[in-house]
Amino acid sequence: MDNFRKIDIDQFDEDVLLETELYEPYPLDPAQALDDAKQKAAAVRSSLSKGDIPGALGTILEGVPYGPNVEDAKTLTLQTLVTILNSTKSSDVSNIVKALSQDQQDTLMKYIYKGMGMPGWGDVSGSVLLGWHEKLTEAAGIGCIVRTLTDRRTV
Repeated sequence: MDNFRKIDIDQFDEDVLLETELYEPYPLDPAQALDDAKQKAAAVRSSLSKGDIPGALGTILEGVPYGPNVEDAKTLTLQTLVTILNSTKSSDVSNIVKALSQDQQDTLMKYIYKGMGMPGWGDVSGSVLLGWHEKLTEAAGIGCIVRTLTDRRTV
């Protein structure tokens, strides 16, 4: 009786929209993406040790991994970004966010939402993420949220 629920009806539909048709695939294979994420994490640690938080944030927000096959690189990138967010004084957040480009602001918003979706994970602090979200929304506007929610490239 329940066999009808196990049938994938999309296989019979000619007009089904595949995720691969929505955006270009990530150009690196999973191993290369992980190596790139490790190099960025090392560069971020170096920038943080010098006190260059805007430089560290700019480094991690450029060329972020997306798509379904690079989960390890996405996790490492999120961990590195959370380290940056946690090591920033709340009084400096507004100026740092305003200095980012629109693409960087949108990418940061994606990571903030991803961090909010993982309660109790690692050293993700809800108050830190909400503080960054508030300052980012003030600087980038509601459009940043809309672009983040409608972009199919998940981080």
